[in-house]
Amino acid sequence: MIELHYVATANGLKVAIMLLECGLEYRVINYDLFGGDHLTPEFRAINPNHKLPAIVDLAPMDSNAPLSVFESGAILLYLAEKTGRFLPAEPRAKAAAQMWLFWQMAGLGPMHGQAHHFLRYAPAGQDYPTVRYRNEARRLLDVLDFRLGEARYLAGEDYSIADMAAWPWVGGAALIGIDIAEFPAIARWHAEVAARPAVAAALASKETGVPPEYMQARAQLSDEQWSNTFGERMLAAARAHRA
Repeated sequence: MIELHYVATANGLKVAIMLLECGLEYRVINYDLFGGDHLTPEFRAINPNHKLPAIVDLAPMDSNAPLSVFESGAILLYLAEKTGRFLPAEPRAKAAAQMWLFWQMAGLGPMHGQAHHFLRYAPAGQDYPTVRYRNEARRLLDVLDFRLGEARYLAGEDYSIADMAAWPWVGGAALIGIDIAEFPAIARWHAEVAARPAVAAALASKETGVPPEYMQARAQLSDEQWSNTFGERMLAAARAHRA
């Protein structure tokens, strides 16, 4: 049994997809991100960074005490090693899967995340960050489109954790004003991954599907919700050990 500590974001969805693809037994523990559920001392024991998702493997590979794993890319790698699935064994394909996984973690996710923040959450009228991050989001999609024009999947001919990592972020591009139909290779790949039963099941599930409030083109947060998600309460949670 694996506990999935979860919010239905792109990073959360990639882990839900992996658990379903691998057929692992898991239990979803949903958090109200805007409500600050992730800022408790109990969750800090699982992830000192107070971010979601995280997992707790109650039956880890070493058969010892339950193991907490945070950072979505690390979780995908951990589950791939645990199950022997979705990370190629052949050295070149494995290297490709790891490179594109780290590319997503270091580039596609953070840059698209900043675009979402400034275009959908931050106070309006901030021209420089909106232009800068939307341009960078588009640039990274061009990089992805080039790769998928030369290979069926990011690691080559086989679907891998690299595809699971990138797919949810690409699906959110419309919310920052980018139509993936502009990128033919991405559009082909995105549709192919979307048709996988595990992906469809993750999206359709009441536990892991994305709720409407996370899909607003222009989100409206109260002062408390802002503090819990981006502001002072997030900072205070990280500094709690100083008290």
